[in-house]
Amino acid sequence: MNLKNIAQKFSDSEAARTFLESQRWPDGAVCPFCGLIGESYRLKPKAESKTPARPGVWKCGGCRKQFTVTVGTIFEDSHIPLNTWLMAIHLLCSSKKGMSAHQLHRMLGITYKSAWFMAHRLRYALSQESIFLKGTVEIDETYIGGKKRTGRQTVKPGERRMDRKNSLDNKAPVLALVQRDGSVRSQHIERVTADNLRPIIRRTVDIDARVMTDTSFTLKGALMGREHFRVNHTKDEYARYENGLCISTNTVEGYFGLLKRGINGIYHHVGSQHLHRYLCEFDFRYNHRKITDGERSLALIKRVGGKRLMYKETKPN
Repeated sequence: MNLKNIAQKFSDSEAARTFLESQRWPDGAVCPFCGLIGESYRLKPKAESKTPARPGVWKCGGCRKQFTVTVGTIFEDSHIPLNTWLMAIHLLCSSKKGMSAHQLHRMLGITYKSAWFMAHRLRYALSQESIFLKGTVEIDETYIGGKKRTGRQTVKPGERRMDRKNSLDNKAPVLALVQRDGSVRSQHIERVTADNLRPIIRRTVDIDARVMTDTSFTLKGALMGREHFRVNHTKDEYARYENGLCISTNTVEGYFGLLKRGINGIYHHVGSQHLHRYLCEFDFRYNHRKITDGERSLALIKRVGGKRLMYKETKPN
């Protein structure tokens, strides 16, 4: 599955619909209303009928309701052809640092608003699964956001100069937990405190894991008895060996490098209300880095069911 094959084999939406049915329903059509498998039949349009059935409509033999393969998925009620959706899926999965909505808009011939919402629907399909990290786990935090612009202050007679603001005030903290040679789980948090980190580590990191961090006292107070190793970056220490064990946070730093290059170089700006979906996108590509682009695209297609994002849900409250 590559872009050339998608363009050739799925040149129309009906061919793409057939492909999507084979991927979502390998054991027969599944009714999204009652869950019956293999008990539905395809409705065929009749020329003499005043209200002919649309292509791709199925009818359940149990609950007698009609449905298509897009019902209950991120594709539901979308006016964008399914073959265009398949191209967007492949572009997002094969681009190591992401694909901007403007690029999708230019390449797929759809409006920018449609491309933007399409990309967010795909990220929503990649909502993070519950993963449990074992073995050697590296934990670190970073801050997403640009530099705050500060002009020259003019101090009037009788007034004091304003205090310099913290350089992190306008940035969003992100915590990442990476299992060496394994998966990553990143999360946007309001503040980096031990109370905020403790429940995340409890449900994500095995109690017998070896945890690698920097010299942050906040992380040290959130590990709850797990075996802990630290590297001191302030003394230019980035890796050392103890009894054959490499103590470093280079793996999680490498993930942060991909994340920041994607956000700074591709997306340029990410709203804090959308950051969690972008993190899902980067986590998915990192966790599926050892397979081909086509296999990664198929993995995304298998996760579109049971998830639907409405446009009004993408707007800030």
